[in-house]
Amino acid sequence: MKNDVSKPKYGQSYRSNKPRQIQRKSAKPRLAPREVKIVLFNKPFDVLCQFTDDNNRPTLADYIDIKDVYAAGRLDRDSEGLLLLTNCGQLQHKLANPKKNTFKTYWVQVEGAVSGEAVEALCKGVELKDGLTLPAKVKIITEPSGLWPRNPPIRERKNIPTTWLEISIREGKNRQVRRMTAHVGYPTLRLIRASIGPYRLDDLENGKYKVISANA
Repeated sequence: MKNDVSKPKYGQSYRSNKPRQIQRKSAKPRLAPREVKIVLFNKPFDVLCQFTDDNNRPTLADYIDIKDVYAAGRLDRDSEGLLLLTNCGQLQHKLANPKKNTFKTYWVQVEGAVSGEAVEALCKGVELKDGLTLPAKVKIITEPSGLWPRNPPIRERKNIPTTWLEISIREGKNRQVRRMTAHVGYPTLRLIRASIGPYRLDDLENGKYKVISANA
């Protein structure tokens, strides 16, 4: 009995009529609440948000001895404050993805006496090189209580006042807060993240971390 599948002629490719089997990657199983690790860390100035560095700069490994946790979002080397680390991919995605609209709140010390017009502009959104920022929550505050000294200290110019702002944003453009304040004429001198969604810095000492439950 002859095979009904003809051989391809010279220069032609053979294509099977059999349906192609698609191999799907199996999704990682969702962690049970008791298996989820959530680490809240008060990151000092000049520390990288990674565990290794080829140039021997300070990293998370100098402060955190918990394995298999990774940062949910970034915090620049020259910024301080709350960094959340977890072993839960779903939580990482929820907190780091701008589409999830997770508000992050920062205490920002800027150079100059900030005007009401500048606060209003930041609230409405300002035009940066990579687009218009989403509306933000911005208000002038007093210096946060219990604030630790920065090492090295900020550079302050004589006879020029500084102002503390509380800024809450729900997107993650590169160095966004610094560019926002500079856009309205007030360069950022110090930047501290106070909260990420429901997770707050509270009285956590600078350079220290604590582990909380997934239901906290």
